[in-house]
Amino acid sequence: MPSPTSIVDRLLDATIAPGFSAIGSGVRRRLADWGPPIERDLTGNTYVVTGTTSGIGAETARGLVDAGARVLAVGRDRDRTEATSASLGAEAVVADMADLDAVRDACQFIVSATERIDGVVHNAGALVAERIDNAAGIESTVAAQVLGPFLMTSLLLDRLSGNEAQPGRVITVASGGMYAAGLSVGSLQMPAESYRGSEQYARAKRAQVTLNEMWADRVDPTRVVFHAMHPGWADTPGVRASLPRFHRTLSPVLRSTTDAADTVLWLLTSDEGGRSSGGFWHDRRRRPIHRLPSTRRTDTEARREQLWEWVVGQTDNPPS
Repeated sequence: MPSPTSIVDRLLDATIAPGFSAIGSGVRRRLADWGPPIERDLTGNTYVVTGTTSGIGAETARGLVDAGARVLAVGRDRDRTEATSASLGAEAVVADMADLDAVRDACQFIVSATERIDGVVHNAGALVAERIDNAAGIESTVAAQVLGPFLMTSLLLDRLSGNEAQPGRVITVASGGMYAAGLSVGSLQMPAESYRGSEQYARAKRAQVTLNEMWADRVDPTRVVFHAMHPGWADTPGVRASLPRFHRTLSPVLRSTTDAADTVLWLLTSDEGGRSSGGFWHDRRRRPIHRLPSTRRTDTEARREQLWEWVVGQTDNPPS
């Protein structure tokens, strides 16, 4: 018999708007009596967090630093990254995640500056109104949120390898928007003439969540575990800039960045986060990756393998 807490949680999840908003996180926190997301001293632990100049990335870095961890904060704008890192007590690493050469350089620096990495958080990314390509001709959303994180994970995998008691952890900040997108490699990048930023963002997030599961299938979970999560609807600078109408309409119930980062920090540091791999999470619970039959039908083994092969080919860096 499901507990009252589970029943309420499922109802919130099914209704979407209340579940994704601050209402959902507030109700779940009270019903499940959440403790703080980090409940142990992280002195001696090292984490890499991308997209740290504002929003969820900055809140994640702040939480880790406050718990005693060393944080290498990755951002694309040098001035903002250095200023934010200094204010947080983190170490700045400048790299645009859409620029694969910059990602390689950043990872080379990170490897040289660390002996072990306890966790990587892939948070960088933005929703843009028009198609922008990187130097290699890859659409920027896909480059920054699919290729860049895949390459960084591959290059840092040896540094991440832990043990059964404390595996390394890779957390991908996805989006509930991916529920509307199917899985495809051929249509992953939208052409300029029919480009819609929100749809392109959803397609990239679908690819992220799929790759999270595929990483988990390929890497021993006693070495490294992989999780994706969606933070709900949060009041971040990115949302304000890219979805102004959405922000104006829902601003009274949007989550704080503290709420939005809660599950990231919890997955990074809790015992529960180390006991499984390949999950998709929201508000500290594992969730399905499909809500619609139409997206489920696209999620075939053949398409998954095609996606993996395409990403490996684009990054020119098969994981070891």
